[in-house]
Amino acid sequence: MSLSIRNQFQGTVTSVTTGEVMATVKVRLNSGRELTAAITVDAVTDLGLAEGGVVLVLVKSTEVSLATGAVGGLSIRNRIPGTVTAVAVGGAMAGVKVAMEDGELTAVITAEAAKELGLASGSSVTALLKSTEVALASV
Repeated sequence: MSLSIRNQFQGTVTSVTTGEVMATVKVRLNSGRELTAAITVDAVTDLGLAEGGVVLVLVKSTEVSLATGAVGGLSIRNRIPGTVTAVAVGGAMAGVKVAMEDGELTAVITAEAAKELGLASGSSVTALLKSTEVALASV
């Protein structure tokens, strides 16, 4: 199956914490970085997720936020440092490619935000991914 989701990273489940309806699943990427996904308990069951299982982490590029300065005081669990490798600015939106330890991450942000942040090739950024926007697929 081919997907339009640009951001895809393989990892290993390190923990599954279930609640009544939702669960948090921690996944260790190849670099050792850990990401958290908040998915339904039904999805955990359907995918057969358990510690040690291999999964594909999926994040739509429109769900990636970027910061150029220190990031504190946020509830966002997933914070990934990287370096901008390309910025393509259109009339309303900008596509930003970020090199990180586990490969390339793509973010789509407003052109205004890209300009205000002064994003250019070589810029240091932190990619922010809400755990509720991280999807998982069994491998």
